Amino acid sequence: MDGPLFNDSDADGRRDILEGRMLWVAHEVLQSGSSVVLDFGCWAPDERYAIRVITESTGARFDLRYVSIDEEERRARATSRWEIAPETTFAMSDADHDRFLALCKPPSPAELSSAPIPDAPTGFENWFHWASHRWPSLPRFDRA
Repeated sequence: MDGPLFNDSDADGRRDILEGRMLWVAHEVLQSGSSVVLDFGCWAPDERYAIRVITESTGARFDLRYVSIDEEERRARATSRWEIAPETTFAMSDADHDRFLALCKPPSPAELSSAPIPDAPTGFENWFHWASHRWPSLPRFDRA
């Protein structure tokens, strides 16, 4: 491995393209009747709602799991990864940690209890439409 997939930045949106492809493959696998575990970011409620809608559109059950870790421990683990295997990650300053922490919105009790999904954000006809904008490589679903 020559280094982390996205080096120290994802300014060109490769992460969004990769996540969209993973979601599309997951959708296809769910349609076949098999199970899928997605384990990436989903730092915002809108992302989680969209994935839930995509999942449930196949007839599959969506199960959101959230693993919490103490912030001091999270930072220590990131630093340790950088020190032990820098070719697999990128260095993060305290400012980077603060920025990422501010971007992450943990799931609400409503999300964790599978409460009804709210309407898609303003400007989007539904969650499928929102998802196709969030993850540009995810095809637009023809579902309402």
